[in-house]
Amino acid sequence: MGYSFDFFGRQLLSFWSCLFIMISGLTIIKALRSHKNEKPKLPPGPKPWPMIGNLPEMLTNKPVFRWIHNLMKEMDTEIACIRLGNVHVIPVTCPTIAREFLRKQDATFASRPISITTRIISSGYVTTALVPFGEQWKKMKKIIVNDLFSPRRHQWLQDKRNEEADNLMLFLFNKCKNTNDGSLVNVRNASQHYGGNVIRKLIFNKRYFGKGREDGGAGLEEVEHVNAIFTLLKHVYAFYVSDYIPFLRIFDLDGHKGDVKNAMKIMKKYHDPIIEERIKQWKDGSKTVEEDLLDVMISLKDVNDNPLLTVKEIKAQIKMVDNPTQASEWALAEMINQPKLLERAMEELDNVVGLKRLVQESDIPKLSFLKACVKETFRLHPVVPFTIPHVCMEDTVVADYLIPKGSHILLSRSGLGRNPKVWQEPLKFKPERHLKSDGSDVVMTEPNLRFISFSTGRRGCPGIMLGTTITVMLLARLLHGFTWTAPPNVSIINLAESKADMFLAQPLVAVARPRLPAELYHTK
Repeated sequence: MGYSFDFFGRQLLSFWSCLFIMISGLTIIKALRSHKNEKPKLPPGPKPWPMIGNLPEMLTNKPVFRWIHNLMKEMDTEIACIRLGNVHVIPVTCPTIAREFLRKQDATFASRPISITTRIISSGYVTTALVPFGEQWKKMKKIIVNDLFSPRRHQWLQDKRNEEADNLMLFLFNKCKNTNDGSLVNVRNASQHYGGNVIRKLIFNKRYFGKGREDGGAGLEEVEHVNAIFTLLKHVYAFYVSDYIPFLRIFDLDGHKGDVKNAMKIMKKYHDPIIEERIKQWKDGSKTVEEDLLDVMISLKDVNDNPLLTVKEIKAQIKMVDNPTQASEWALAEMINQPKLLERAMEELDNVVGLKRLVQESDIPKLSFLKACVKETFRLHPVVPFTIPHVCMEDTVVADYLIPKGSHILLSRSGLGRNPKVWQEPLKFKPERHLKSDGSDVVMTEPNLRFISFSTGRRGCPGIMLGTTITVMLLARLLHGFTWTAPPNVSIINLAESKADMFLAQPLVAVARPRLPAELYHTK
Protein backbone atom coordinates (compact mmCIF):
# COMPACT_ATOMS: atom_id res chain seq x y z
CA MET A 1 0.00 0.00 0.00
CA GLY A 2 2.84 2.36 0.86
CA TYR A 3 4.53 1.43 -2.37
CA SER A 4 1.39 2.24 -4.43
CA PHE A 5 0.96 5.61 -2.71
CA ASP A 6 4.60 6.48 -3.20
CA PHE A 7 4.40 5.55 -6.85
CA PHE A 8 1.18 7.51 -7.33
CA GLY A 9 2.71 10.52 -5.62
CA ARG A 10 5.73 10.51 -7.90
CA GLN A 11 3.50 10.23 -10.95
CA LEU A 12 1.33 13.11 -9.76
CA LEU A 13 4.38 15.26 -9.09
CA SER A 14 5.70 14.43 -12.53
CA PHE A 15 2.35 15.33 -14.08
CA TRP A 16 2.22 18.74 -12.37
CA SER A 17 5.83 19.44 -13.26
CA CYS A 18 5.17 18.72 -16.92
CA LEU A 19 1.99 20.80 -16.81
CA PHE A 20 3.90 23.70 -15.24
CA ILE A 21 6.64 23.48 -17.87
CA MET A 22 4.05 23.38 -20.69
CA ILE A 23 2.14 26.37 -19.32
CA SER A 24 5.37 28.31 -18.80
CA GLY A 25 6.52 27.49 -22.31
CA LEU A 26 3.20 28.52 -23.84
CA THR A 27 3.29 31.76 -21.84
CA ILE A 28 6.79 32.55 -23.06
CA ILE A 29 5.89 31.73 -26.68
CA LYS A 30 2.78 33.90 -26.44
CA ALA A 31 4.80 36.77 -25.00
CA LEU A 32 7.42 36.46 -27.71
CA ARG A 33 4.74 36.40 -30.41
CA SER A 34 3.02 39.37 -28.82
CA HIS A 35 6.30 41.29 -28.72
CA LYS A 36 7.05 40.32 -32.29
CA ASN A 37 3.63 41.43 -33.52
CA GLU A 38 3.64 44.61 -31.44
CA LYS A 39 3.87 47.58 -33.77
CA PRO A 40 6.41 50.29 -32.93
CA LYS A 41 4.93 53.50 -31.64
CA LEU A 42 5.19 56.99 -33.04
CA PRO A 43 7.78 59.29 -31.45
CA PRO A 44 6.45 61.18 -28.41
CA GLY A 45 4.50 64.33 -29.01
CA PRO A 46 1.48 66.41 -28.02
CA LYS A 47 -1.92 64.74 -28.26
CA PRO A 48 -3.48 65.74 -31.60
CA TRP A 49 -7.02 66.96 -32.12
CA PRO A 50 -9.25 64.91 -34.45
CA MET A 51 -8.79 65.78 -38.13
CA ILE A 52 -6.70 68.92 -37.59
CA GLY A 53 -3.98 67.48 -35.37
CA ASN A 54 -1.91 70.11 -33.56
CA LEU A 55 -2.68 72.95 -35.97
CA PRO A 56 -4.41 75.03 -33.22
CA GLU A 57 -1.21 74.94 -31.15
CA MET A 58 0.88 75.77 -34.22
CA LEU A 59 -1.29 78.78 -35.02
CA THR A 60 -1.16 80.14 -31.47
CA ASN A 61 2.58 79.63 -30.92
CA LYS A 62 4.60 81.76 -33.31
CA PRO A 63 7.24 81.42 -34.53
CA VAL A 64 6.58 77.72 -34.99
CA PHE A 65 10.21 76.61 -34.87
CA ARG A 66 10.62 78.02 -31.35
CA TRP A 67 7.41 76.31 -30.22
CA ILE A 68 8.71 72.98 -31.55
CA HIS A 69 12.06 73.33 -29.80
CA ASN A 70 10.45 74.40 -26.52
CA LEU A 71 8.02 71.48 -26.76
CA MET A 72 10.87 68.98 -27.23
CA LYS A 73 12.75 70.51 -24.30
CA GLU A 74 9.68 70.21 -22.04
CA MET A 75 9.17 66.59 -23.10
CA ASP A 76 12.91 65.85 -22.73
CA THR A 77 13.07 64.14 -26.11
CA GLU A 78 15.42 64.36 -29.08
CA ILE A 79 12.82 63.11 -31.55
CA ALA A 80 9.16 64.05 -31.55
CA CYS A 81 6.00 63.65 -33.60
CA ILE A 82 3.71 66.63 -34.14
CA ARG A 83 0.66 65.97 -36.29
CA LEU A 84 -0.30 68.95 -38.45
CA GLY A 85 -3.49 68.10 -40.30
CA ASN A 86 -2.81 64.55 -41.48
CA VAL A 87 0.95 65.06 -41.75
CA HIS A 88 3.32 63.65 -39.15
CA VAL A 89 6.08 66.22 -38.63
CA ILE A 90 9.15 64.60 -37.05
CA PRO A 91 11.74 67.06 -35.62
CA VAL A 92 15.13 65.61 -34.60
CA THR A 93 17.89 67.08 -32.41
CA CYS A 94 20.03 63.94 -31.85
CA PRO A 95 23.03 63.29 -34.16
CA THR A 96 22.72 59.50 -33.83
CA ILE A 97 19.08 59.55 -34.92
CA ALA A 98 19.86 62.12 -37.63
CA ARG A 99 22.48 59.76 -39.08
CA GLU A 100 19.91 56.98 -39.15
CA PHE A 101 17.68 59.19 -41.30
CA LEU A 102 20.33 60.58 -43.67
CA ARG A 103 22.84 57.73 -43.71
CA LYS A 104 21.33 54.36 -42.91
CA GLN A 105 17.97 55.05 -44.59
CA ASP A 106 18.84 57.97 -46.83
CA ALA A 107 17.01 56.49 -49.84
CA THR A 108 13.76 56.26 -47.87
CA PHE A 109 13.86 59.96 -46.97
CA ALA A 110 15.03 61.38 -50.31
CA SER A 111 11.84 63.20 -51.29
CA ARG A 112 10.48 66.69 -50.58
CA PRO A 113 7.01 67.91 -49.55
CA ILE A 114 4.61 69.73 -51.82
CA SER A 115 3.56 73.18 -50.65
CA ILE A 116 2.17 76.40 -52.07
CA THR A 117 5.44 78.28 -51.78
CA THR A 118 7.75 75.54 -53.05
CA ARG A 119 5.53 75.03 -56.10
CA ILE A 120 5.73 78.75 -56.94
CA ILE A 121 9.44 79.14 -56.20
CA SER A 122 10.41 76.03 -58.19
CA SER A 123 8.09 76.95 -61.11
CA GLY A 124 6.12 73.76 -60.74
CA TYR A 125 9.00 71.60 -59.42
CA VAL A 126 11.43 71.77 -62.31
CA THR A 127 14.49 72.76 -60.24
CA THR A 128 16.64 70.83 -57.75
CA ALA A 129 16.45 71.53 -54.02
CA LEU A 130 12.66 71.63 -53.61
CA VAL A 131 11.66 68.94 -56.12
CA PRO A 132 10.09 65.65 -54.89
CA PHE A 133 12.13 62.54 -55.61
CA GLY A 134 11.90 61.46 -59.25
CA GLU A 135 13.37 61.75 -62.74
CA GLN A 136 13.25 65.57 -62.82
CA TRP A 137 15.26 65.79 -59.61
CA LYS A 138 17.78 63.23 -60.92
CA LYS A 139 18.21 65.20 -64.14
CA MET A 140 18.71 68.56 -62.44
CA LYS A 141 20.95 67.17 -59.68
CA LYS A 142 23.27 65.63 -62.27
CA ILE A 143 23.55 68.95 -64.12
CA ILE A 144 24.16 70.92 -60.93
CA VAL A 145 26.89 68.56 -59.71
CA ASN A 146 28.66 67.87 -63.02
CA ASP A 147 28.21 71.08 -65.00
CA LEU A 148 27.61 74.00 -62.64
CA PHE A 149 29.32 73.28 -59.31
CA SER A 150 32.12 70.92 -60.28
CA PRO A 151 35.69 71.63 -59.06
CA ARG A 152 36.68 72.52 -62.63
CA ARG A 153 33.84 75.03 -62.95
CA HIS A 154 34.63 76.44 -59.51
CA GLN A 155 38.19 77.18 -60.62
CA TRP A 156 36.92 78.65 -63.91
CA LEU A 157 34.83 81.21 -62.01
CA GLN A 158 37.50 82.25 -59.52
CA ASP A 159 38.33 85.56 -61.24
CA LYS A 160 34.71 86.67 -60.96
CA ARG A 161 34.64 85.90 -57.24
CA ASN A 162 37.90 87.82 -56.84
CA GLU A 163 36.40 90.87 -58.54
CA GLU A 164 33.58 90.99 -56.01
CA ALA A 165 35.90 90.44 -53.05
CA ASP A 166 37.94 93.42 -54.29
CA ASN A 167 34.82 95.50 -54.79
CA LEU A 168 33.83 94.76 -51.19
CA MET A 169 37.11 96.24 -50.01
CA LEU A 170 36.56 99.38 -52.07
CA PHE A 171 33.04 99.82 -50.72
CA LEU A 172 34.11 99.39 -47.08
CA PHE A 173 37.10 101.68 -47.58
CA ASN A 174 34.79 104.39 -48.89
CA LYS A 175 32.47 103.86 -45.90
CA CYS A 176 35.44 104.32 -43.56
CA LYS A 177 36.25 107.67 -45.16
CA ASN A 178 32.75 108.92 -44.42
CA THR A 179 33.38 110.67 -41.12
CA ASN A 180 29.86 112.07 -41.05
CA ASP A 181 28.55 108.74 -39.77
CA GLY A 182 31.63 107.95 -37.68
CA SER A 183 32.95 105.27 -40.04
CA LEU A 184 30.07 103.04 -39.04
CA VAL A 185 29.38 100.03 -41.25
CA ASN A 186 26.16 98.05 -41.40
CA VAL A 187 27.81 94.63 -41.66
CA ARG A 188 24.60 92.82 -42.60
CA ASN A 189 23.98 95.18 -45.48
CA ALA A 190 27.58 94.95 -46.72
CA SER A 191 27.66 91.15 -46.40
CA GLN A 192 24.33 90.49 -48.08
CA HIS A 193 25.16 92.70 -51.02
CA TYR A 194 28.58 91.16 -51.41
CA GLY A 195 26.79 87.80 -51.65
CA GLY A 196 24.33 89.26 -54.16
CA ASN A 197 27.18 90.68 -56.25
CA VAL A 198 28.92 87.30 -56.36
CA ILE A 199 25.71 85.55 -57.40
CA ARG A 200 25.00 88.04 -60.20
CA LYS A 201 28.61 87.94 -61.42
CA LEU A 202 28.71 84.14 -61.56
CA ILE A 203 25.35 83.78 -63.28
CA PHE A 204 25.02 86.90 -65.44
CA ASN A 205 28.60 88.21 -65.51
CA LYS A 206 27.45 91.55 -64.10
CA ARG A 207 27.49 93.24 -60.72
CA TYR A 208 24.66 95.65 -61.31
CA PHE A 209 21.28 95.38 -63.01
CA GLY A 210 21.19 99.19 -63.18
CA LYS A 211 23.88 101.85 -63.44
CA GLY A 212 25.50 100.92 -60.14
CA ARG A 213 27.38 103.18 -57.75
CA GLU A 214 30.88 104.57 -57.91
CA ASP A 215 31.57 103.73 -54.25
CA GLY A 216 31.00 100.00 -54.94
CA GLY A 217 27.69 99.87 -53.07
CA ALA A 218 24.38 98.44 -54.23
CA GLY A 219 21.94 100.45 -56.30
CA LEU A 220 18.16 100.43 -55.93
CA GLU A 221 17.85 97.49 -58.34
CA GLU A 222 20.34 95.39 -56.40
CA VAL A 223 18.68 96.19 -53.07
CA GLU A 224 15.34 95.07 -54.48
CA HIS A 225 16.90 91.91 -55.92
CA VAL A 226 18.63 90.87 -52.66
CA ASN A 227 15.48 91.58 -50.64
CA ALA A 228 13.53 89.32 -53.00
CA ILE A 229 16.09 86.52 -52.53
CA PHE A 230 15.76 86.66 -48.74
CA THR A 231 11.97 86.79 -48.97
CA LEU A 232 11.97 83.54 -50.94
CA LEU A 233 14.44 81.90 -48.57
CA LYS A 234 12.28 82.91 -45.62
CA HIS A 235 9.16 81.29 -47.08
CA VAL A 236 10.86 78.05 -48.14
CA TYR A 237 11.35 77.12 -44.46
CA ALA A 238 8.01 78.38 -43.09
CA PHE A 239 5.01 76.58 -41.57
CA TYR A 240 1.61 77.41 -43.08
CA VAL A 241 -1.75 75.87 -42.26
CA SER A 242 -2.73 75.60 -45.95
CA ASP A 243 0.14 73.18 -46.57
CA TYR A 244 -1.31 70.66 -44.12
CA ILE A 245 -5.00 70.96 -45.09
CA PRO A 246 -4.97 70.51 -48.90
CA PHE A 247 -8.44 71.96 -49.60
CA LEU A 248 -7.31 75.25 -48.02
CA ARG A 249 -4.54 75.74 -50.58
CA ILE A 250 -6.83 77.80 -52.79
CA PHE A 251 -6.97 80.36 -49.99
CA ASP A 252 -4.04 82.55 -49.00
CA LEU A 253 -4.86 82.32 -45.29
CA ASP A 254 -1.38 83.26 -44.10
CA GLY A 255 -0.72 85.90 -46.75
CA HIS A 256 2.51 84.18 -47.76
CA LYS A 257 1.40 83.30 -51.28
CA GLY A 258 1.18 86.97 -52.18
CA ASP A 259 4.61 87.70 -50.66
CA VAL A 260 6.22 84.89 -52.63
CA LYS A 261 4.55 85.89 -55.90
CA ASN A 262 5.69 89.49 -55.48
CA ALA A 263 9.27 88.35 -54.82
CA MET A 264 9.12 86.09 -57.88
CA LYS A 265 7.92 89.02 -59.99
CA ILE A 266 10.98 90.99 -58.94
CA MET A 267 13.28 88.09 -59.81
CA LYS A 268 11.61 87.71 -63.21
CA LYS A 269 11.84 91.43 -63.86
CA TYR A 270 15.62 91.35 -63.58
CA HIS A 271 16.41 87.80 -64.71
CA ASP A 272 14.13 86.99 -67.63
CA PRO A 273 15.12 89.77 -70.08
CA ILE A 274 18.80 88.84 -69.66
CA ILE A 275 18.08 85.14 -70.10
CA GLU A 276 15.91 85.63 -73.17
CA GLU A 277 18.43 87.95 -74.82
CA ARG A 278 21.27 85.54 -74.08
CA ILE A 279 19.38 82.59 -75.57
CA LYS A 280 18.76 84.67 -78.69
CA GLN A 281 22.47 85.51 -78.93
CA TRP A 282 23.44 81.85 -78.80
CA LYS A 283 20.84 80.95 -81.40
CA ASP A 284 21.84 83.64 -83.93
CA GLY A 285 25.55 82.97 -83.40
CA SER A 286 26.43 86.40 -82.03
CA LYS A 287 27.64 84.64 -78.87
CA THR A 288 29.86 81.57 -79.02
CA VAL A 289 31.99 81.66 -75.87
CA GLU A 290 30.86 80.66 -72.38
CA GLU A 291 31.50 83.44 -69.87
CA ASP A 292 29.20 82.60 -66.97
CA LEU A 293 26.82 79.96 -65.60
CA LEU A 294 23.93 81.19 -67.74
CA ASP A 295 26.02 80.50 -70.85
CA VAL A 296 26.80 77.03 -69.49
CA MET A 297 23.12 76.19 -68.96
CA ILE A 298 22.14 77.42 -72.41
CA SER A 299 24.99 75.48 -74.07
CA LEU A 300 24.26 72.08 -72.49
CA LYS A 301 23.18 69.50 -75.08
CA ASP A 302 21.64 66.03 -74.89
CA VAL A 303 22.77 62.99 -76.88
CA ASN A 304 20.86 64.26 -79.94
CA ASP A 305 22.56 67.68 -79.76
CA ASN A 306 19.34 69.35 -78.58
CA PRO A 307 19.26 71.77 -75.62
CA LEU A 308 19.41 69.75 -72.42
CA LEU A 309 17.51 72.38 -70.44
CA THR A 310 14.27 74.06 -71.43
CA VAL A 311 13.88 77.82 -71.09
CA LYS A 312 11.52 77.21 -68.17
CA GLU A 313 14.12 75.05 -66.40
CA ILE A 314 16.86 77.63 -66.91
CA LYS A 315 14.73 80.48 -65.59
CA ALA A 316 13.53 78.42 -62.62
CA GLN A 317 16.96 77.13 -61.63
CA ILE A 318 18.54 80.58 -61.77
CA LYS A 319 15.90 81.85 -59.34
CA MET A 320 16.97 79.17 -56.85
CA VAL A 321 19.86 81.22 -55.52
CA ASP A 322 21.12 81.39 -51.96
CA ASN A 323 23.06 84.04 -50.06
CA PRO A 324 25.33 82.36 -47.48
CA THR A 325 26.53 85.55 -45.81
CA GLN A 326 24.74 85.51 -42.45
CA ALA A 327 27.59 83.55 -40.85
CA SER A 328 30.04 86.43 -41.26
CA GLU A 329 27.79 88.91 -39.46
CA TRP A 330 27.34 86.55 -36.51
CA ALA A 331 31.05 85.63 -36.43
CA LEU A 332 32.17 89.25 -36.41
CA ALA A 333 29.65 90.17 -33.69
CA GLU A 334 30.86 87.30 -31.49
CA MET A 335 34.52 88.18 -32.09
CA ILE A 336 34.09 91.88 -31.31
CA ASN A 337 32.71 90.78 -27.94
CA GLN A 338 35.73 88.48 -27.46
CA PRO A 339 38.69 90.66 -28.59
CA LYS A 340 41.20 87.86 -28.03
CA LEU A 341 39.49 85.80 -30.74
CA LEU A 342 39.51 88.77 -33.09
CA GLU A 343 43.19 89.36 -32.38
CA ARG A 344 44.07 85.70 -32.93
CA ALA A 345 42.30 85.58 -36.29
CA MET A 346 43.99 88.78 -37.47
CA GLU A 347 47.40 87.50 -36.35
CA GLU A 348 46.85 84.35 -38.39
CA LEU A 349 45.93 86.43 -41.43
CA ASP A 350 48.99 88.63 -40.99
CA ASN A 351 51.27 85.60 -40.66
CA VAL A 352 49.86 83.88 -43.73
CA VAL A 353 49.12 86.87 -45.96
CA GLY A 354 51.09 89.79 -44.57
CA LEU A 355 50.13 93.45 -44.93
CA LYS A 356 51.27 94.11 -48.49
CA ARG A 357 48.58 92.22 -50.41
CA LEU A 358 44.96 91.15 -50.02
CA VAL A 359 43.97 87.70 -48.76
CA GLN A 360 43.13 85.34 -51.66
CA GLU A 361 41.28 82.07 -52.05
CA SER A 362 44.63 80.30 -52.32
CA ASP A 363 45.32 81.33 -48.70
CA ILE A 364 42.21 79.60 -47.32
CA PRO A 365 43.82 76.17 -46.67
CA LYS A 366 46.31 77.85 -44.30
CA LEU A 367 43.69 79.83 -42.34
CA SER A 368 42.74 77.14 -39.82
CA PHE A 369 41.59 79.42 -37.01
CA LEU A 370 39.56 81.62 -39.33
CA LYS A 371 37.81 78.54 -40.72
CA ALA A 372 37.23 77.31 -37.17
CA CYS A 373 35.46 80.63 -36.49
CA VAL A 374 33.22 80.08 -39.53
CA LYS A 375 32.54 76.48 -38.53
CA GLU A 376 31.64 77.51 -34.99
CA THR A 377 29.23 80.06 -36.45
CA PHE A 378 27.58 77.35 -38.55
CA ARG A 379 27.16 75.31 -35.36
CA LEU A 380 25.88 78.04 -33.03
CA HIS A 381 24.14 80.38 -35.47
CA PRO A 382 22.64 78.41 -38.39
CA VAL A 383 20.98 80.41 -41.14
CA VAL A 384 17.64 78.63 -40.58
CA PRO A 385 16.32 76.48 -37.71
CA PHE A 386 15.60 73.34 -39.77
CA THR A 387 16.77 71.71 -42.96
CA ILE A 388 14.33 71.60 -45.88
CA PRO A 389 11.94 68.77 -44.90
CA HIS A 390 12.74 65.24 -46.04
CA VAL A 391 9.64 63.19 -46.91
CA CYS A 392 9.40 59.53 -45.91
CA MET A 393 8.54 57.44 -49.00
CA GLU A 394 7.45 54.28 -47.14
CA ASP A 395 6.60 53.16 -43.62
CA THR A 396 9.79 52.48 -41.69
CA VAL A 397 11.31 52.36 -38.23
CA VAL A 398 13.97 54.75 -36.95
CA ALA A 399 15.35 54.67 -33.39
CA ASP A 400 12.64 52.05 -32.58
CA TYR A 401 9.91 54.52 -33.56
CA LEU A 402 7.40 54.19 -36.37
CA ILE A 403 7.91 56.76 -39.13
CA PRO A 404 4.80 56.62 -41.33
CA LYS A 405 4.92 57.12 -45.08
CA GLY A 406 4.48 60.80 -45.95
CA SER A 407 6.06 62.08 -42.72
CA HIS A 408 8.05 65.30 -42.90
CA ILE A 409 11.47 64.90 -41.25
CA LEU A 410 12.95 68.12 -39.85
CA LEU A 411 16.58 67.91 -38.80
CA SER A 412 17.05 70.78 -36.38
CA ARG A 413 20.14 72.81 -37.23
CA SER A 414 19.95 74.73 -33.96
CA GLY A 415 18.93 71.66 -31.94
CA LEU A 416 21.85 69.58 -33.20
CA GLY A 417 24.40 72.37 -32.95
CA ARG A 418 23.33 73.37 -29.44
CA ASN A 419 22.69 69.89 -28.05
CA PRO A 420 24.18 69.88 -24.50
CA LYS A 421 24.68 66.10 -24.69
CA VAL A 422 27.05 66.63 -27.60
CA TRP A 423 28.71 70.00 -26.97
CA GLN A 424 30.30 71.41 -23.83
CA GLU A 425 29.12 74.96 -23.19
CA PRO A 426 26.88 74.73 -26.27
CA LEU A 427 25.81 78.39 -26.19
CA LYS A 428 29.36 79.74 -26.01
CA PHE A 429 31.25 80.77 -29.15
CA LYS A 430 34.44 78.68 -28.96
CA PRO A 431 36.14 78.27 -32.37
CA GLU A 432 39.04 76.32 -30.84
CA ARG A 433 36.74 73.32 -30.37
CA HIS A 434 37.06 72.69 -34.13
CA LEU A 435 40.86 72.84 -34.33
CA LYS A 436 42.65 69.54 -34.85
CA SER A 437 45.31 68.50 -32.34
CA ASP A 438 47.59 67.46 -35.20
CA GLY A 439 47.19 70.83 -36.92
CA SER A 440 45.41 69.31 -39.92
CA ASP A 441 43.02 71.29 -42.11
CA VAL A 442 39.65 72.42 -40.76
CA VAL A 443 36.80 71.39 -43.06
CA MET A 444 33.40 73.06 -43.03
CA THR A 445 31.34 69.88 -43.22
CA GLU A 446 30.34 67.78 -40.19
CA PRO A 447 30.05 64.13 -41.30
CA ASN A 448 28.69 62.94 -37.95
CA LEU A 449 25.82 65.46 -38.10
CA ARG A 450 26.68 67.00 -34.73
CA PHE A 451 25.59 70.14 -36.55
CA ILE A 452 24.55 70.84 -40.13
CA SER A 453 26.35 73.23 -42.42
CA PHE A 454 25.36 72.06 -45.91
CA SER A 455 23.39 68.90 -45.08
CA THR A 456 24.37 65.48 -46.43
CA GLY A 457 23.10 62.46 -48.35
CA ARG A 458 21.19 62.43 -51.62
CA ARG A 459 19.57 65.78 -50.89
CA GLY A 460 22.72 67.41 -49.56
CA CYS A 461 23.70 70.82 -50.91
CA PRO A 462 25.76 70.44 -54.12
CA GLY A 463 27.20 73.94 -53.69
CA ILE A 464 29.33 73.21 -50.61
CA MET A 465 32.54 74.37 -52.27
CA LEU A 466 31.03 77.64 -53.49
CA GLY A 467 29.15 78.38 -50.26
CA THR A 468 32.23 77.69 -48.14
CA THR A 469 34.47 79.84 -50.33
CA ILE A 470 32.10 82.82 -50.34
CA THR A 471 31.65 82.67 -46.55
CA VAL A 472 35.32 82.20 -45.63
CA MET A 473 36.52 84.84 -48.11
CA LEU A 474 34.00 87.36 -46.82
CA LEU A 475 35.12 86.98 -43.20
CA ALA A 476 38.80 86.88 -44.24
CA ARG A 477 38.52 90.15 -46.18
CA LEU A 478 36.60 91.83 -43.35
CA LEU A 479 39.21 90.90 -40.74
CA HIS A 480 42.33 91.32 -42.85
CA GLY A 481 41.38 94.66 -44.34
CA PHE A 482 39.90 96.42 -41.32
CA THR A 483 39.92 96.71 -37.57
CA TRP A 484 36.48 96.37 -36.00
CA THR A 485 35.16 97.85 -32.76
CA ALA A 486 31.78 98.43 -31.20
CA PRO A 487 30.18 101.83 -31.89
CA PRO A 488 30.86 104.71 -29.46
CA ASN A 489 29.00 104.40 -26.17
CA VAL A 490 28.39 100.67 -26.80
CA SER A 491 30.39 98.45 -24.45
CA ILE A 492 29.25 95.14 -25.91
CA ILE A 493 27.42 94.00 -29.05
CA ASN A 494 23.89 92.78 -28.32
CA LEU A 495 23.82 89.12 -29.43
CA ALA A 496 20.09 88.68 -28.95
CA GLU A 497 18.55 86.48 -31.61
CA SER A 498 15.53 87.68 -33.57
CA LYS A 499 12.26 86.18 -32.37
CA ALA A 500 11.10 85.57 -35.92
CA ASP A 501 14.23 83.94 -37.38
CA MET A 502 17.88 83.02 -36.69
CA PHE A 503 19.36 86.43 -37.53
CA LEU A 504 20.70 88.92 -35.04
CA ALA A 505 17.74 90.84 -33.64
CA GLN A 506 19.43 94.06 -34.78
CA PRO A 507 21.85 94.26 -37.75
CA LEU A 508 25.46 94.48 -36.67
CA VAL A 509 26.74 98.06 -36.93
CA ALA A 510 30.42 98.54 -36.08
CA VAL A 511 33.28 100.98 -36.56
CA ALA A 512 35.69 99.93 -39.32
CA ARG A 513 39.21 101.31 -39.82
CA PRO A 514 41.50 100.41 -42.75
CA ARG A 515 44.69 98.56 -41.73
CA LEU A 516 46.37 98.01 -45.13
CA PRO A 517 48.06 100.41 -47.60
CA ALA A 518 45.42 102.61 -49.26
CA GLU A 519 46.28 101.43 -52.78
CA LEU A 520 45.18 97.86 -51.97
CA TYR A 521 41.59 98.99 -51.53
CA HIS A 522 41.45 100.28 -55.09
CA THR A 523 42.44 97.01 -56.80
CA LYS A 524 40.67 96.61 -60.13
